[in-house]
Amino acid sequence: MMVIQKNSDPNFTSIRAIAQEVWPIAYGAILSEEQLAYMMEMMYSIPSLQKQANEKGNHFILAVEDETPLGFAAYELDYDQTKKTKIHKIYILSNQQGKGIGRLLIDYIKQQARQNNQETLLLNVNKNNVARHFYQKLGFSISYEEVIDIGQGYVMDDYVMEISI
Repeated sequence: MMVIQKNSDPNFTSIRAIAQEVWPIAYGAILSEEQLAYMMEMMYSIPSLQKQANEKGNHFILAVEDETPLGFAAYELDYDQTKKTKIHKIYILSNQQGKGIGRLLIDYIKQQARQNNQETLLLNVNKNNVARHFYQKLGFSISYEEVIDIGQGYVMDDYVMEISI
């Protein structure tokens, strides 16, 4: 049985393992190897994940079946001091995609957001990432485009997608 649980590992072992498996597949055709390596270090090093959780208030959750983590998400309530919850990350192991795990994670986040009087879920998705279609299927729509300078001459060229809850 699939359960959604809060991450309790201060070293984010399962989250890092999932990201290391999924990122090259999800972004290999979109980003250079150098940008991929830079972003993995920037976003998924242990100190970075600890800072996201402990200083930036990101909540990390795992989708677990038979004690095996199959996916994760990270979200932030009251994003930018608004009644919006931002989904910062959501990744499912490649061999587990299409089984409803992403929907379960988003439903969990939506439930937490509602309990905290939030009005909207939002997320960024790379303009060339096929996951955009998954989000649209769930009811998210593109609100605007955003180019974010992430240093070292790299940018994230994203759509910002939202859904009212």
